[in-house]
Amino acid sequence: MKGTIGAIVAVLLVALLLGGCSAYQGYRKVIVMDEQVKSSWSQVENQLQRRYDLIDNLVNTVKGVTQQEQKVFGDIAEARTRYAGAKTTAERAEAATEVESALARLMVIVENYPELKSNESFLKLQDELAGTENRLAVERKRYNDSVQAINAYIRPFPGSFYAGLAGVGAAEYYKIDESARQRPKVDFSEKQEKQEA
Repeated sequence: MKGTIGAIVAVLLVALLLGGCSAYQGYRKVIVMDEQVKSSWSQVENQLQRRYDLIDNLVNTVKGVTQQEQKVFGDIAEARTRYAGAKTTAERAEAATEVESALARLMVIVENYPELKSNESFLKLQDELAGTENRLAVERKRYNDSVQAINAYIRPFPGSFYAGLAGVGAAEYYKIDESARQRPKVDFSEKQEKQEA
């Protein structure tokens, strides 16, 4: 009888130990995945900051040649301010999309100024900005991959249990605003009327 009770206790202890190890591994996995999401978002923000620094230089270069297109410069500054004040990932992504839209309008404006196209510092900034946009696209994809991984893990049981223990919820994907999918519209009719007068 004592041997049977001892065997049952041993089996229960082993089961408890295995269950505890499994729970620890699941909890740890949620923590690691959450940190990966945060790290990935940090890289997106690093590239966004690089882009904003380049945009400031680009805008200053363009301002010297194009005094008439102040609205685009204002839109860029306003979107940057919204980004700085954003509290959530979704708000920051939306503000970043607004900057992209204003930047696209700026590039359309640049097409009407041949002297800019031959300006060496403008061309260098434009190349750096293109490289930054590529790096930003890569980091966004990595971020969304991290979000997909953690969300897929924590939605079913037992991942949802471990996520609850760790205080981790579903992460938000980086989404592009619908307005960013549309072609930028720039009206040069006012500029042409001034030149004709």
